[in-house]
Amino acid sequence: MTVRTRIAPSPTGFPHVGTAYVALFNLCFARQHGGEFILRIEDTDQTRSTPESEQMILDSLRWLGLNWTEGPDIGGKHAPYRQSERREIYTQHANILLEKGHAFNCFCSEARLTEVRNAQMANKETPRYDGHCLHLTAEEVSQRIAAGEPHVVRMKVPTEGICHIDDLLRGAIEIPYEQVDMQVLLKQDGLPTYHLANVVDDHLMEITHVLRGEEWISSAPKHKLLYQYFGWDMPVLCHLPLLRNPDKSKLSKRKNPTSITYYRDMGFLPEALLNYLGRMGWSMPDEREQFTLSEMIEHFDIQRVSLGGPIFDVEKLTWLNGLWIRDLSPAALLDKILSWRGNRAQLEKITAAIQPRINTLSDAADWAGFFFNGSPKATQPLTAESFAHKKLTQDQVRQVLQLSLWRLERLMQWNEETVKATLMTLSEQMEIKLRDFMPSFFIAIAGSSTSTPVMESMAILGADLTYARLRQAVEILGGVSKKETSEWQKLDISLNEPKIIDEGVEK
Repeated sequence: MTVRTRIAPSPTGFPHVGTAYVALFNLCFARQHGGEFILRIEDTDQTRSTPESEQMILDSLRWLGLNWTEGPDIGGKHAPYRQSERREIYTQHANILLEKGHAFNCFCSEARLTEVRNAQMANKETPRYDGHCLHLTAEEVSQRIAAGEPHVVRMKVPTEGICHIDDLLRGAIEIPYEQVDMQVLLKQDGLPTYHLANVVDDHLMEITHVLRGEEWISSAPKHKLLYQYFGWDMPVLCHLPLLRNPDKSKLSKRKNPTSITYYRDMGFLPEALLNYLGRMGWSMPDEREQFTLSEMIEHFDIQRVSLGGPIFDVEKLTWLNGLWIRDLSPAALLDKILSWRGNRAQLEKITAAIQPRINTLSDAADWAGFFFNGSPKATQPLTAESFAHKKLTQDQVRQVLQLSLWRLERLMQWNEETVKATLMTLSEQMEIKLRDFMPSFFIAIAGSSTSTPVMESMAILGADLTYARLRQAVEILGGVSKKETSEWQKLDISLNEPKIIDEGVEK
């Protein structure tokens, strides 16, 4: 048997370091056993999936050196490797489950489902589907489908008994079926949910071992049932510990930069980041800190993975990155620096931005410096006083920056036009003149009130570094409490709601 593992990211945003972490362990496990590592794109969420996000995933994993033998860009014997291109396959398999009586058509509205779940939570019950459509007759189902009534396909789940899962790391896991929901398999649009697509693809692509994050443990009973319903052998499951923030909470962009592209743009070496991810819950037999990917593959043993939540500590990563930098020859380091910031197209954008402001070439360093720094370098460290504003209070400045960050994080395309439109719209909605709205961004992004046009600068810097600088500014101003987060998110939504004007009166 050839060992085959896979990574299956969703192209719905920036590539997450957690994706690289799971990909690394899948690759090492497969290569250590002389097997193959596959890349599959799970893009069934058509409202959020974008080609740009997919390309960032491919580019970032390749930058790290995590190369696959089959995937959407290089093909393979089980193509296509994008779930959006496999729709007919999932429909066929959903129909098989319907024919065998392992699934059923559900016509419940979202309003009814919400009502049922709210009642269950009020009674301190596990929220799950109540089986309302489970016993519809074949004739009723046919009539409702023929009438064009919206529906989904759900899997049947036992209401009693225990599901036994064998985990490569954790051993025997037992989950009562009463905690397992009757999962939707096909959505109203005919596209599959993760659960059906995941099982069908893993079987058809001959995946032998599934190494994934521990957040999927609760889904394992659904997947085991689907394998049983289809009459297939289930791959070996291995649930890896989640990456954690230093406070032990789940790694999130609110407390740590999580995008691979952020670390690339900050000037971390791919070898160092990969090395650090390898240290997340795993160690070399000799316990050494610094090792290459090939050394990790050579010595890899999945049983050396610790189940304690590995802490992703940027300071420790920075220290390790320094070791890698100091091991380079000056010539090799020069090559790294040039490859990091030697992109001619990017340099031309920076040059165009500073050209109207410089009189000598030596002025370029002062005007362009913040484009190359990880965070804005002011003459003195930034403090809350740095953001002192003639018109707005400190709390207003903090709110402006935080709401802007949330809006910018939702952008599907990052360029000067989208950044400008986002900030100008928010300025208008908050009823703050643009000349009063923008000064804080100069401090947050460039560390100075004198800079190249800041919206142009944000576009050139890129989304990751812009987000990081805005988050830093908000923290310098005191951060945002949980209560404020809730209130401001509601405010953000209300600002975005269209205003209805009737007979000259806004409603």
